[in-house]
Amino acid sequence: MHLIIAEKHDAAKRIAQILAGSKPSSQRVAGVDTYCFDDKVVMGLSGHIVGVDYPPGYNNWQKVNCKDLIRAEIVVRPIQEKIIAALRSLGKQADRITIATDYDREGELIGVEALKIVKEVNSSLHADRVRYSAIVKEEILKAFKDSGKVDYNLAASGEARQIIDLVWGAALTRYISLTSGRLGKEFLSVGRVQSPTLALIVDREREIQSFVPKAYWEIYADLEKELRVQHANGRIWEKTEVDGIIARLGPVGIIKSIETKPRFDKPPAPFDTTSFIAAASGIGFSAANAMRLAEWLYINGFISYPRTDNTVYPPSIDLVALTRLFLKGAFSGESERLLKGKMQPTRGKRSTTDHPPIYPTAPAEKSEMKDDQWRIYELVVRRFFATLAEACVWDATSLKVDIGPEPFRANGARLVEAGWRYYYPYSKAEEHILPKLEEGERLQVLGHSVDAKETQPPARFGQGKLIKIMDDLGLGTKSTRHDIISKLYARAYVQGNPMRPTNTAYAVVDTLQKYAPTITKPEMTQTLENDMTLISEKNIKEDEVIEKSRVMLTSVFDELTTNQDGISQSLKDGLRTDKIVGTCEKCKSDLIIRRGHRGTRFIGCSGYPECRFTLPLPRFGTVIVTDKLCDEHGMFHIRIINKGKRPWDLGCPHCNFLEWQAKKAQEKAEPAKTNEVAKPKTKRAAGAAKKKAKTEVLAKGDGLVNVPGIGPKTLEKLTQAGINNREDLLRVGVKVLAEKTGISPKKITDWRRAARAES
Repeated sequence: MHLIIAEKHDAAKRIAQILAGSKPSSQRVAGVDTYCFDDKVVMGLSGHIVGVDYPPGYNNWQKVNCKDLIRAEIVVRPIQEKIIAALRSLGKQADRITIATDYDREGELIGVEALKIVKEVNSSLHADRVRYSAIVKEEILKAFKDSGKVDYNLAASGEARQIIDLVWGAALTRYISLTSGRLGKEFLSVGRVQSPTLALIVDREREIQSFVPKAYWEIYADLEKELRVQHANGRIWEKTEVDGIIARLGPVGIIKSIETKPRFDKPPAPFDTTSFIAAASGIGFSAANAMRLAEWLYINGFISYPRTDNTVYPPSIDLVALTRLFLKGAFSGESERLLKGKMQPTRGKRSTTDHPPIYPTAPAEKSEMKDDQWRIYELVVRRFFATLAEACVWDATSLKVDIGPEPFRANGARLVEAGWRYYYPYSKAEEHILPKLEEGERLQVLGHSVDAKETQPPARFGQGKLIKIMDDLGLGTKSTRHDIISKLYARAYVQGNPMRPTNTAYAVVDTLQKYAPTITKPEMTQTLENDMTLISEKNIKEDEVIEKSRVMLTSVFDELTTNQDGISQSLKDGLRTDKIVGTCEKCKSDLIIRRGHRGTRFIGCSGYPECRFTLPLPRFGTVIVTDKLCDEHGMFHIRIINKGKRPWDLGCPHCNFLEWQAKKAQEKAEPAKTNEVAKPKTKRAAGAAKKKAKTEVLAKGDGLVNVPGIGPKTLEKLTQAGINNREDLLRVGVKVLAEKTGISPKKITDWRRAARAES
């Protein structure tokens, strides 16, 4: 039996269909779907099926010295038990195994992981490797016809990265988290690539905050024939110079020269991963989402492999034949027009042999895809067309005008031939048509204006721009950079796009740059990335690179331990600012995010116990204090981040609480329409409805829901009686409250006792 291993289930299914020439039969092995035809069985993995980790004895953060992790034993543990069981079962029956995972460092390692598992139960089977860049019939058939050997050196470079990232990440993350006292779900993560990337964002924000704008002026004049010209000096930095120019202007403008030349806009280079993500970012896709969609298009045979550094089409791709595939369908007009031209492909600066640039491999209709899938597919198709098109041609006109002794100018542009811009509308350029003029012509000056402006700070990094900088600096790889950015969002280090660092990011980066700057600089990770490439080229051994990284990390820890007290204080001081929401309107102390004894969260006054002002917070999600301020309450807006969900912009916590109170009061004031309310038909439905109602109340949050025993119904009664937070609960007497609400004095006494304990 011939066992074929693909990287994912969908890829396995498609490869099996191509090789079988018809629909293969499906068979479940150990709970895993496989596809069978002739004597062949194709199965898909789920990415890595094993992972590197420390033995269980190293799991306790408080009991294990962080530095001991540098040279601790590394073990391989199973991640996908069912897939491993299926591999072993099929491996016993196989006499040949073909690795058909993605062809890159990560894919080679995943294939070797599967191969090792199979060889544990059948050491004598023959192994080979197929390499392809698109899951389409011609390429898959050619790959299996020309199979080669497994590249163990390429896999070893991937394994080295796994081990190095584990050691650096685990040791540094534990150290920083323990030193700062930030444990549990809010631990502080530090990484070999993540930290220098975060430092780039923080450093850019510092540039923006420290930027001092400089005033300048621009002078414009409006002439007859709807001609607007600008003073030739452009930006003028002295107001006295502006006043002098205005004083010297005459009533007539004289056309001194008109020069028109052709201007050529060259077509763009083919997509590599970095430029693809940048282009996708320009139409509203995050880096991670763009790569997820590109992966789907690749697996389903619509585009080539999306992880590539290549920007030069190889001769093996018949570009004309590929373009002809699109003569029918959504891009028929573009394809027909393109085939009438020269079709000379552009060439980027980088050429590699593993994969071609990203290009479309098959035509498709919009009805075959979801909207976001189609938008990414269309982007790839149009970029491919643009790389084969001719230059965009403009008539560029330069106009010089004298108004009195002062020189003015204007520039015009008229599109002569759209060229590649016809196919690629994402890169827009507008025409600016000047009126018909002649040299020496005199035009009446209708008026002038002076625009006062200021220089602007550097722009924040969007995801596409940041990935380009990471690429230039050698931070991460084409396969990992978008994941690094996703981690920065998940750990609440950045928010928004363009990215802005949170106070937590400042605290971590400031501390590391002061006491262990090596971690925040790209040079260290550049060195290790280069070494991992040398492993794949057989120029250095995996163990040597891992040892080198451990020596580097030991040096970093020497810096950390020497400055232990300073690091601890620096982190705690910085992180405290991340919890300040605003100023208490009662006593003017800081309002900070606090946790009760039972893990509940609320906003409390730092003037406690003299001041007991509190506001509720949602029970779940990471709380981010933004820099947007509420004018009414002087509080910063809050954002809640839950993994796998869109961020929830809660806004000003005080405004949010007042809105919730008003809504509840309105609902109570409205007459009950019991006959119109549909009751749950079953006990299960009734229980679900009750649970949902309670969840909704708790999600809204209230200073009282953190008190054990107060549920939605009693919360409503207390709110109606004017009890809105713990302070009110403790202020009003038990008997008075019992009379107002009809709740037993014993229950109220228990709640008051619990409220004191929470505070």
